[in-house]
Amino acid sequence: MTTGTTTATSPWFVRPPSAAPAARLFCLPFSGSGASAFSAWPAAIDGVEVCPVQFPGRENRLAHPHYGTYEDLADNLAEALAPLLDRPYALFAHCAGAIPAYETVLRLAARGLPGPRCLYVSGQPAPHDAARDRMLTLTEPELRAELEAFVRGRGIEPRPDMIDLGMSVLLRDHAAAGAYRRSEPDRVDCPLVVLHWRDDTDVSAEDLEGWRRYADRVEFRVVDGGHYAFMDAPGELLGALTSWR
Repeated sequence: MTTGTTTATSPWFVRPPSAAPAARLFCLPFSGSGASAFSAWPAAIDGVEVCPVQFPGRENRLAHPHYGTYEDLADNLAEALAPLLDRPYALFAHCAGAIPAYETVLRLAARGLPGPRCLYVSGQPAPHDAARDRMLTLTEPELRAELEAFVRGRGIEPRPDMIDLGMSVLLRDHAAAGAYRRSEPDRVDCPLVVLHWRDDTDVSAEDLEGWRRYADRVEFRVVDGGHYAFMDAPGELLGALTSWR
């Protein structure tokens, strides 16, 4: 198992977490992306420090070996987070990032470490339904077209070298998503908030219903915007992410 570190130079965070914030919000990106998915987010929300997590094998960690499986990713992330759990915290994860976030919470509990005050999952079916993800049915050319459309949707004209690099990350993340299997829910000990994006054409509100089995307290919220609207840090979302305080 690769050892995670949480010193000021930890590769798991694009900026060193503060020494003594009131609370922390750890943010996990979606397949094919990295911590830059949160580049438009503020450094803090209502006194809660925003801590974007950087998975290995992308962006400033491109030279690091890919995490391989969601299970290995969760093992290593739990280790990296452990020294930072000395104050209240929550996790937010979008799309496929919600799966390793959930698995990480289970591993923190198994290690006897403090659990989050809340787990927020956004635009992602429950773990036992993850294999139904539309993206898993796409061929490599179709995935490339999806990536190009996403980049254009962010107002950037995709260059071939940019798309080639993005595909190298996306295909490995895609393989991890395709290999993940969970047949039965294992409940987390914290409240679970499931976010549905009103204009999401990929994931419907019904697709999210499976999360009801994953915690004793499950809340569903609808927020305005499409599947990737979270990247623009809409106020409605940011307000929801501090409701656990």
